[in-house]
Order: sequence, then structure tokens, then C-alpha cells
Amino acid sequence: MKTLLLLSFLVLTNLCAYAHLGSISGVVKDQATNLPLKGVTVQLSGQGKTTVTNELGQYRLEGLVASKYKVELSYVGFKSLVLEVSVLDDKTEFVKTLLSNADVELSEVVVSAQRAHDQQLINGVDIKLRPINNSQEILRMVPGLFIGQHAGGGKAEQIFLRGFDLDHGTDIRLTVDGMPVNMVSHAHGQGYADLHFVIPELVQGVDFKKGPYTTDKGNFTTAGWANFRTKDALDKSFVKLEAGQYDSFRAVAGVDLLGQKGRDKSQSAYIASEYSFTNSYFDNPQNFNRLNIVGKYHGHVAPNTNLTLTGSTFWSKWNHSGQIPDRAIESGMIGFYGSVDPTEGGETSRTNFNAQLVTVTPSNYVIKNQFYYSNYNFELYSNFTFFLEDSLYGDQMRQKEKRNLFGYNGSISKQHYFGKSSWTTTLGIQYRHDLTNRTELSHTVNRSLTLDPYKLGNVNELNASFYADELILVNDRFTVNAGLRLDYFRNQYEDLLANPVNTRRANDAILSPKLNLYYTFNPRVQLYLNTGKGFHSNDTRVVVPQGGKQILPGAYGSDLGVIFKPFPKMLINVAAWYLWMQQEFVYVGDAGVIEPSGKSKRQGLDLSVRYQITKTLYADMDVSSAKPRAIGELEGMNYLPLAPLFTSTGGLSLQMSNGLSGSLRYRYLANRPANEDNSIVAKGYVVADAQINYAKKRYNVGLSLQNLLNTKWKETQFATLSRLKNEIEPVEEIHFTPGTPFFAKLSLTLFF
Repeated sequence: MKTLLLLSFLVLTNLCAYAHLGSISGVVKDQATNLPLKGVTVQLSGQGKTTVTNELGQYRLEGLVASKYKVELSYVGFKSLVLEVSVLDDKTEFVKTLLSNADVELSEVVVSAQRAHDQQLINGVDIKLRPINNSQEILRMVPGLFIGQHAGGGKAEQIFLRGFDLDHGTDIRLTVDGMPVNMVSHAHGQGYADLHFVIPELVQGVDFKKGPYTTDKGNFTTAGWANFRTKDALDKSFVKLEAGQYDSFRAVAGVDLLGQKGRDKSQSAYIASEYSFTNSYFDNPQNFNRLNIVGKYHGHVAPNTNLTLTGSTFWSKWNHSGQIPDRAIESGMIGFYGSVDPTEGGETSRTNFNAQLVTVTPSNYVIKNQFYYSNYNFELYSNFTFFLEDSLYGDQMRQKEKRNLFGYNGSISKQHYFGKSSWTTTLGIQYRHDLTNRTELSHTVNRSLTLDPYKLGNVNELNASFYADELILVNDRFTVNAGLRLDYFRNQYEDLLANPVNTRRANDAILSPKLNLYYTFNPRVQLYLNTGKGFHSNDTRVVVPQGGKQILPGAYGSDLGVIFKPFPKMLINVAAWYLWMQQEFVYVGDAGVIEPSGKSKRQGLDLSVRYQITKTLYADMDVSSAKPRAIGELEGMNYLPLAPLFTSTGGLSLQMSNGLSGSLRYRYLANRPANEDNSIVAKGYVVADAQINYAKKRYNVGLSLQNLLNTKWKETQFATLSRLKNEIEPVEEIHFTPGTPFFAKLSLTLFF
């Protein structure tokens, strides 16, 4: 009893003392746009107190004795500032700060307990130093992530990460401004993620995390997730023109609709458009066309409320050469850039509307509401097996769908303080509904004649989620994050080929716990342990036949890593990781069949290094190794086809004060098994690219060089059983899409 009274007395004494302390409150904005900056690091010199700004650029430092303090503000790509602020007892001093753009200085990057859970230090450096030239470059911002195109540029890229052949997005969650990119129960494959509706010049940054450790990220978050943030405002209006080899042309324009007058009122609006055309490097002209139009508004609708409205539409149409077998090249039937079926190709479109509302209440609750809607159309003609099934007309197929997608993301969070400790509680709900119209797989000829419909039906899929997340800053060194999410799925499939038409339903739910620990030894070293469960849903056409059972396979992962700065201008992140996946059933969109897949495990090492060699020269390198294996299979028969074993990317970036900038980069993908017994090998490659720019106030001139050494390389590869026109027996071997040869492109950007 005496002990309890003593503890109560100490707590009350501490609270009373704390009640008479002062605080500093502030807001940080971008000087160029006058819009809030989220994620700015705010430190009190010599006090061990650090925080970061929220979505409205706001921060608060509490529990301060009356004195003068030095407040340090730092943000990658902006000039750091040190402010002197006087604090009085029981008073809150308010500070408004504008940060201006500046060259990246790695010496200013701080490893902090407050920044523990986002781990975006490396990414912030990359965004400022590497120019983004096309939609593919956006995905390559994630360290260790590789992509490959195998259908002429209009189809979503194949993705590789952490020992996964992710197909087109099955095990990575991709979003743009929080709006989902992945398509569930897609005509081509589960999780199909087409990012081509994003205009690269409008990308502000990329938030990402590898592994299933983030509570508010649900379906498809097994290998990781990435969210692409587009700009809320344009610094200047611009027009950009590009021209390159192989009849390649591109025009981009962005117009600031409100100008400085709008920014002074903390609002902005712009409209941008992109048109691309190319015949590409294939023997069969690609006749590729793409059109993008985007409009965005961002502003204060109340003193502590921001509204962001985005509307966009995208259309693309193309021919492609498809995958070609090694034997067709070796026999002289076609060239390295040739085609077996030159009638392949496709057309796709997507129209989006995205509304985001962020409110910070007087009690410092952060309330987020997001509503989104997409209308999506897809039609793809492919021929992977040539004349294996139909020796007369060939095996060309059509995959087609029309889709309406709508949903809601909402959350409320509150940060609490007690002495040097703080904790942030977040509660969230998410809702997503997909409705497809006549999702189709058919046997076709020459993209004009339908021979046989294999699958035809309507998908109605609902995913509702609830999550709770707690981020606890125990002290200025130790951070704990714990979370739990519940996902519920309801699936319905209407089979239009059944007689009579048949509608079947199923449902299931899954719990995903997360626990992440971070210990910051000092502003140079942070150790972390991430653990969690993730999942990817299976196609509705799998779920319904299985009665909703075993169709939400869990993925259990852990990362043990360290972020450290051995020198002021070097930043390193290294992690050992492990991921175990449950039994699942896979719908093969190219064949319309269900294939069971057993348990699997993956383990590996990731290393990322960033080094500022001089004031203007930067080096970076990412290395990833993985050992992916099927569980329960005989040794030597347990390889996971096409899973990457070793990858490395890196390069040099130059940013000079006279406007000259550039980069020299490489990417390396090692040999990997193409089938379960490794008897067929997908050959690795090394490709080097270069970029040089010269920028002045009113214009920017650029030269992009892809595949500097003109290497002949296979961008995507598959072990496929196929039969050519005059063959009696089918052959299983590597089928591939060739990567780009040497390709030069000039660009001119005018600002006004």
C-alpha cells in the first residue's frame, strides 16, 4: 500500500510539474508553392527532442522549461534552418517557417526515433537526385525492384522483388495518392497493376516498405507496398517535347491554373497532359499510342482542413511482338527482334476520380477521409503457345473486361505526450468494391474472329477492412509499433456461359497482426526488427469453386536491419529477411484453369548505400539476394520458377550549380531457374543507361541514353511449352521478349 501511494505521489508530482511547462507549435511550408510540407524533421538542439510535421505541415514540442531554444528544421532537398525561440511557462509559442529548395546534403540527414517507422531517408535522396523519364522509372525507385515488359509497352510490367516473380502485381500493393492500382480478379491475372496512367513529371515522391509490416496496407502486401505521391502544385507551368529513335515522340504539358495569387491563399490547381507515340525497336512496328490527361486541386477549405481533388483519364493502344522461342531465332525463322504472331496487341483505358480530405481538430486529432472511383477497360490479344492447341488457326486468345471500382479510406489518429514519451493511436476503416462486366477469355484469330469462348462472366468482389495501430515513442531512442487489421471478402461470380446462367457466392476473413521494434543508438545508428502477417486475395473464379476456403493465404515475414551513417555523407541500410507463405490456389488467366500451389519460403539480404562523394557528385548502390524455395518438394525439384536470386542496381549522379546534371546507372539481374528443377535457366543481364541535363530558369535540355553498350538481352523470359507452325512435337524452352537496344532520346522543356 505504501509503495502504491509513493508511486501515485511521484506521478502526480511529475504531472503537476509538467502542467507548468511551455511548448512550441509551428507550421512548415514550401517557399515555392506556399503549401504545407509533411515529414520535415524538427529538433531541439541539445535536448534530445525530435518530431516530424504532419499532413498540414504542423508540429508541436511539449514539456519545455522556460528558456531559449534552437529549433533545427531539415528536409531532404530543402535548405536547413535553425530558429531561436523563447518559451515561457504555460505558454505556447507559434512559429511559421518557409523552407526553400537546395542541393541535397547527406550530412543533414538525421537517423531519428521519430522517423523510425517510415524509413524513407533513402527514398527522399533518390527522388531529388534521379530524373524520372518514364512510367517504368517510377517503379524502379523501390530498391531491389526489377521490372520487365513483354507486350509492347502498353501492358503492365512484370515485377520482381525479394525472391518473387510478382507477375503484374500479385504480391506487391501499388497505390497512387492512396488510390489502388492493383486489380482484383482481373482478366489477365490477379493483382494486375498498370501504372501508365501516371505522368512521370508529376511524381513528387514514392513511399514504400518491403515486407508485410504496415497496418494500413492490406491486400497484396506480402513482398511489400509502394505509394506514388503526385504533386499538389506546379512550381511553374511547362511544356516538354521529346524525340528519339524508332519513331519515338512524346509531348507533355502542365499549366498552373491559379499561380502565385492562389498559393498566397494556400490553394493550387493545375492541369497536365501527355501524348506518346513509338514504333519501337521490334521488326513488327508497334504503332503505340498513349494519351493522359490529369487535373488536380489542393487547398484549405477551413483553417485546419485540406481538400485535394484529382481527376484523370488515360487511353492506350498498341501492337506487340509477343514472346518468341529460342529455337525460332537459332533456326533463322525470325530475327532477335522478330515475331511469331505479329497480330498481338491491345487497348486499355482508365478514368479516375480521387477526393482526399484531411482535418486536424483543435484537440490535435488527425482525421482523413478519401473517396475514389475508377472506370477501367482492358482488351489484350496474346499468343504464348502458337500452334500447340490449334494447329490450323493458332492459339491466339483475347482477355477482356470492363470494370467499375469504388471505395473509401478513413482514419482518425491522435498523438499523446507524457514527458519524453509519446504515443500515436490510429483507427481506420477501408472499403473497396469491384464490379466487372463480361470478363472474358476467348480463342481468337487475327484479333477479329472469335472461335471459342473459354470463360465469360461478371465479378462482384467486396473487401471491407478495419485496423488499429499504435506507434509508441518510449523515449528518444526506443520506438514500438503494434497493429492489427481485419479484412473481410465477399465474392460473387456470374457465369454467363452456363446454361442457365449460374451465380455463385463465397466469403472469408483474415486477421493480420504486426509488431515492429526500433532502437536508435544515436543520430547515426538505428536497429530495427519488423514482424508481421500479410496476404494476397485470390481470384473470385478461384474463391467460388473452393467455397471461400483456403483462398486468403497468409504470408508471415520478419526483417532484422540497421540504418546507419558511418560517415556524415554516407547512409547505409542493410536487412536480413524471411517470408513464409501458406497453401494457395491460383487462377491462371491465360488458360482459365485453377492450379494449386504449395507452401513456400524465401530468405535473403538487402543492402542499400548512398554516398555523397563531393558537393555535386553522389553514388548509390542497391544489392538484393534471395533463396526462394517450395516447401514439401524434393531437393532439386523445389525451385520457384523465375524468382530472382541476386540483383544489383546503382550509379553516379551529378548536380552542379551551373545547371548541369546527369547520371550513369547500371542494373544487373543474375541467372535464375525458369522451372522447378532448374533444368531451364533464364539468363541474366547487365544494362547501363545514362542521362544528362542542362537547366536554366526558363528551359531544360536533356539527353537520355538507354543500353549504352548496345547489349543484346532478354527482358522477360518464360519456360513455355509451344509448337511452331511446321513442328510435329511441342518443345519446352525459354520464350522471351528482347530488351531495348541502344536508344537515344532528346528532350526540351520550356517553363513559363
